[in-house]
Amino acid sequence: MQKILHGICWAVGLLLVAAFLVILIDFPATETLAAKQGESKPLEKAYPHSQKCKRCHLRVFEEWEASAQSRSIISAPFRVSLERYRAMSKDKEGAMCFRCHAPSVLEYPDHTGVYIKEIESGDPKLDGVGCSQCHLINAVDPTQHPPHPTYQLERTVFGSYQKPEENLAHQSVPLPLFSQSQFCVTCHENLPGFEKKLPKLLGAWEESKTQKAGKNCQSCHMPEEFGESANGERNRKIANHSFPGRFGKVRADAVKLTVATEVKGKESEVKVTIQSLVPHNLPLPHPGWSRVEVDLTILGKNLRKTYDEQRHYERVFGDKDGKPTVFDFEAVKVLKENVLTPEETRVETFTFPTPPNAPSMDVIVTLTYAPIHGPDEFVKEVEQRAALGKKDRAFKPVEIVRFKENVKLTGNK
Repeated sequence: MQKILHGICWAVGLLLVAAFLVILIDFPATETLAAKQGESKPLEKAYPHSQKCKRCHLRVFEEWEASAQSRSIISAPFRVSLERYRAMSKDKEGAMCFRCHAPSVLEYPDHTGVYIKEIESGDPKLDGVGCSQCHLINAVDPTQHPPHPTYQLERTVFGSYQKPEENLAHQSVPLPLFSQSQFCVTCHENLPGFEKKLPKLLGAWEESKTQKAGKNCQSCHMPEEFGESANGERNRKIANHSFPGRFGKVRADAVKLTVATEVKGKESEVKVTIQSLVPHNLPLPHPGWSRVEVDLTILGKNLRKTYDEQRHYERVFGDKDGKPTVFDFEAVKVLKENVLTPEETRVETFTFPTPPNAPSMDVIVTLTYAPIHGPDEFVKEVEQRAALGKKDRAFKPVEIVRFKENVKLTGNK
């Protein structure tokens, strides 16, 4: 019996030693990999997919899923632009693009290739900008340009709610940063390395009346609602996560339009006063094809169009050869700067022939986010990559505000 017990003890001992040796052998390799990656967890575990958050935060997930953020690495314009950037740049892995479109690479710099393969698959299993990419940030260094976020990759989720509900999924910690514009400008301020040669994307937002009044980016782009944050919890003040901007109701409050029409015999004049109500450039000049179109349409007798004119607000970039380009990563200078600056008021005057033989005319003024534009090969490639082709949202104009009035034309026969 003693021999049997002695043998069992030896066997158990050998198993423990073997297990310990496995740990010793495996640990240095894991540590080396961690040192190389800057993180010990696998990427997909360090930044859980938003689908996991959906289990408890259905409302937030559905709002995010409809937003541009959820398509940060899968939209056709981004995919085409990324390929163009990688082809012309020394940055073959597209690290500059992923810094904002998939900020996980800030902690996993060796994983840009992983994202490229995900994108090329056509059905990426990783988020570009999802719940984890924002709510694991615990600090932003504003002294760096662009500002640099710091991640805490543990079971702690940061946010703006002051009294988060206790739960078993993660620890919830309120952080003032999530109620400050500084959090948003981490990605929306400027492209890395372009600070000296190109103007800021947002313009002088820090000096705007809105910012000085204490209203931050979140006031408009994460508007306050009343409901539940997690499934089944009590209703309270919460933030909308559809991030309205170009798409969403917030654009209707972006501009105030005043139109004055004067008939001067055979010639008429329309003065359009456009007051931007937003504390940043309109449109934001990234991507480089961002454009706001001001359209004046005049309808005469029998509602026939007698006059039509468009004017554009945009920033036009110039490449090293001085040619226009919609790719800001190709830009070395600005050829045209016509965006509405923060809270700017601008007057556009249109002069046109008065519609003949008409008792009145309809004056229609529309401000619209214009569809994607650029070189023919770029636009065609975007169309080919988009699942819906020309029906993709990139090709759809988005109305901001519209004015219409009927003006009598006395003595006009």
